[in-house]
Amino acid sequence: MPNLFTTVAPFRADHVGSLLRPPELLAARAQFEAGTLSREELTRLEDADILEVVKMQEDIGLQAVTDGEFRRKVWHTDFLQQFANVESMQSEVKVHFHTAEGDIERLPTAEKVTGKLSRPHPIFVEHFKYVQSVASATAKITLPSPSMLHFRGGRNAVDETAYPDMAEFYTDLATVYSEEIADMGAAGCRYLQLDEVNFAYLCDPLLRQQVQNIGEDPDSLPHTYARLINNAISTRPADMRITMHLCRGNFEGAWVAEGGYEPVAEVLFNEVNVNGYFLEYDTPRAGDFSPLRFVPQDKMVVLGLVSSKQAALENKDDLKRRIDEAAQYLPLEQLAISPQCGFASGERGNKLSVDDERRKLELLVEVAAEVWG
Repeated sequence: MPNLFTTVAPFRADHVGSLLRPPELLAARAQFEAGTLSREELTRLEDADILEVVKMQEDIGLQAVTDGEFRRKVWHTDFLQQFANVESMQSEVKVHFHTAEGDIERLPTAEKVTGKLSRPHPIFVEHFKYVQSVASATAKITLPSPSMLHFRGGRNAVDETAYPDMAEFYTDLATVYSEEIADMGAAGCRYLQLDEVNFAYLCDPLLRQQVQNIGEDPDSLPHTYARLINNAISTRPADMRITMHLCRGNFEGAWVAEGGYEPVAEVLFNEVNVNGYFLEYDTPRAGDFSPLRFVPQDKMVVLGLVSSKQAALENKDDLKRRIDEAAQYLPLEQLAISPQCGFASGERGNKLSVDDERRKLELLVEVAAEVWG
């Protein structure tokens, strides 16, 4: 495979993490939830399908591989609801999901904290260990950002008896995350990604107003979340690379937020102690590349130029032109390319085929080789 001139994550051709589930795996999960399939048999099927999807990623030439999030139903709830005293609730932030066919208004699922947070057991550590055991490339694991446990409900979603002072809540939230990340490091994980949608949501004027409506300050939240994330990753090994993925919603091809990164750029790029950022940039709703001027010299930006929401394959020359545009604000050696989001944030996935998915991943490797190789 071509030498893409980077030996540390994020890589020149990378991807966000989730991949389309095989139909037989979806059927098996439905049987498990109905009580007609054992946990052991479901795990056996998950293992087999993950082995295949890891091989697919490696055959394409990706330097980092994931389990496609094949063991999850939804990208964030499967993790967050494993903490003690975290339960499901309706979000207090109403959102409009936008699609090519029209808008869908819904109150997405959120989490509420009903007591003191704790981590009774490792959550995704075994998921990582399996990927690492079957991969030749770098194994990457994805976690929802800790901000997810706050943004959709704010103060009202956190029990006031357990946490009369929100500072204590943020301390405990960072602690339970740091325990998981420490165990990931001990298991050998050296590439971890936090999926952080809320910084991007805070770029949308309508969502900023919704945040104000539930009693939060959209100007101070980025600073609060930066401190939270820094404390959450404080236990990582010195050689663990951590990236953040930002997008504006990815529900079966629909999106939520619109607006460029300018309102959060300075905080995002300079107050959050991560190594790189996966930034949605496949459509004008993400704004232009000018906020990249705030990125410091020691951080990478992975340009999400390839859509995971639609089947049409992007034009290679168009992608190269977009990379050139970004390079006006950030040196080419600090840039990479990826899809704008995962292909299946929920188990039903976006409206494209596995062949479409593969062609898009192949395109990434080809473009990266021609631009940086």
